[in-house]
Amino acid sequence: MPLTSVAGAGTERKTASTREVTQRDPDTMEAQRGGGSADDSGRTLAPEDDRFGDAHISYREKQRLDRYLSFLPSLFFSLTLLASWETVAGGLLAGLYNGGPAAIVYGLLVSIVGNMAIAMSLAELASVHPTAGAQYHWTYVLAPWHPRFFSFFQVNIFARRCLGVIETVAGIMHIVILPMIIGVLGRSAVSSNESHNSIEDANNFVWDTFLSGFSGWKDAGVVFSVGLLGVITPLSGVDGIIHMSEEVHNARLTIPRSMVWGTLLNGIMALGYAIAILYFMGPSPEAYASALLTSTGYPIIEITYRVTGSKAATFMLIATGMSSGWIAFFNGLASVTRLMWAFARDNGLPFSDFFVKVDRRLKIPLRALGLVTGWIFVLSFMQMGSTAAFNGIMSLSALGLYISYLFPLSFLVWGRLKGDVPSGAYSLGRWGLTLNLVAILFATYFAVFLPFPPTLPVTPENMNFSGPVLGFIMLCSCVDWVARGRHKWTGPTMRYPRG
Repeated sequence: MPLTSVAGAGTERKTASTREVTQRDPDTMEAQRGGGSADDSGRTLAPEDDRFGDAHISYREKQRLDRYLSFLPSLFFSLTLLASWETVAGGLLAGLYNGGPAAIVYGLLVSIVGNMAIAMSLAELASVHPTAGAQYHWTYVLAPWHPRFFSFFQVNIFARRCLGVIETVAGIMHIVILPMIIGVLGRSAVSSNESHNSIEDANNFVWDTFLSGFSGWKDAGVVFSVGLLGVITPLSGVDGIIHMSEEVHNARLTIPRSMVWGTLLNGIMALGYAIAILYFMGPSPEAYASALLTSTGYPIIEITYRVTGSKAATFMLIATGMSSGWIAFFNGLASVTRLMWAFARDNGLPFSDFFVKVDRRLKIPLRALGLVTGWIFVLSFMQMGSTAAFNGIMSLSALGLYISYLFPLSFLVWGRLKGDVPSGAYSLGRWGLTLNLVAILFATYFAVFLPFPPTLPVTPENMNFSGPVLGFIMLCSCVDWVARGRHKWTGPTMRYPRG
């Protein structure tokens, strides 16, 4: 069903007034209450329908975050947040255990296609309704049944002025450091014994070698799918920049472009990095075994050491690769903080009145940031009790993200089949339904295999706890809905009813 945008007004949804409010474009504002409206460049727009009274008070008048990010910092935010090739480096073990080089290379291609379809589908929604609430806002507007429950259920499963400069610098680092590391490793490989393999042997190893049996899984399809964990994670989180929408200039166009280009460029870099590392690793059974059984737990460290022959060089290359990856942590923190702030603004959190406040001096949701940081701090203590449970929490992030994508995408397809298509600055046109279905197919496929244990037989030490943890969170969400949510949650209001 269409989400009304000011630029393309004329398609209003004929539902209750509270849901009508959510259709307003976050980039617009009323010049005066009951009067005309203006976009973020100051141009006066047509007056809004006043029949719902205060429900149509300007979104711009209500929001408490300033728009200060342009396209380039937004693109680099999206690029750096995914930390694609850096994550590939840290996740090589999953692919080497399940499927080998071919699973890593072709799995990355599958991941790129699937995540690009997801990014393009979400970008279309973001161009119509760019908001920090993102998926749960869209779910509320698009859901044909029980929108309050679906949006409430969904959100439970997933230094300001310097940010533009920081993102630009981090994005440049993310792009420049990659060829630098590959160049150093390539030069070291040429001058070491690691270059004695023939081109034919190296090509066969990278492109044609599919290995199974290491992990205990026997079926080739399952082995390949379980091995995807290391190549799905680098491109998960395509929605990260959406949650910054209310701090981005011209968000209807900037956010979709940043999402799509960020995902595509990250996919290309991740694929190039993986192929290069596999060539440096070489077809030697000894090299493969040493990478798989390394005492560090990270094959990339062993591969780098074998190529360079120097602990100092290995340390410098790994540390350099991690430097831009560290920025991704802060990007994720900023993105999740805005999501929590949006949920508090919609009165969805306990103590929403407290967490919705934005610091007047820093112009950031400082209390929401404290909430997210506090939970990270508390969860970090799980390692002291159970490393497997802690790893389950960590692997839950990708699983939760893909499930959160399924809600709005499924309801979007339902709307398309009924002839109601969102219309915004970014449109998929006649390819919309096809790409939406491809996105749903891949998101479902990823969500099914992400909870699989990486090795058999399953023990408490190698158990993948992401599935049970997700089930527990879903149960808690349902209990929270019955006990509190259904009484207080009226859906995204796009306003500040608490002053």
